Amino acid sequence: MAGARAAVRYAKAVLSLASDQKMAEAVNNDMKLMANTIANSEDLKNVVKSPVVRSSVKKEVLQQVFKGTNAITGNLIDTLIANKRVALLEEIASKYIQLYDELRGTQVAKVTTAVPLTDGLKSKVLAKIKELTGNDIEVENTIDESILGGFILRVGDIQYDASIANNLNKLKREFTLN
Repeated sequence: MAGARAAVRYAKAVLSLASDQKMAEAVNNDMKLMANTIANSEDLKNVVKSPVVRSSVKKEVLQQVFKGTNAITGNLIDTLIANKRVALLEEIASKYIQLYDELRGTQVAKVTTAVPLTDGLKSKVLAKIKELTGNDIEVENTIDESILGGFILRVGDIQYDASIANNLNKLKREFTLN
């Protein structure tokens, strides 16, 4: 829990600094890169979170992996290493992206489907969500074959589960209760 609060504080501080220097969008792109890279690389995640790996090695690895990022992003990495909080980097990046989207009035709708969304269906989902929320929406599609069909939609704290797997589970519960 303390790590989550610290991640939010670091993300807010970086967003404030980036906004003051009119670099918020560039830093947001760096944060997306960092969050995706760390999430998709088990080796990098292990290096960053390992208490055994020295801070100097972590700094060198992160500087090589994220070469060419904004100076603000580089300073964040340096600060996290100095404060022994570099394990929070992925979470800080995710929180920054979330805060940046809120600042711009944009929300991310996470749509989980069994197959990739087609362009036509994606535009229908965007139109419906914009109608419901009134905000600009970005759709992030995740494929999960275990839902069998249908979709699971998450916008902020709201979740709508119209998956076939969920409907089958509801039927199963009804039959077992009767």
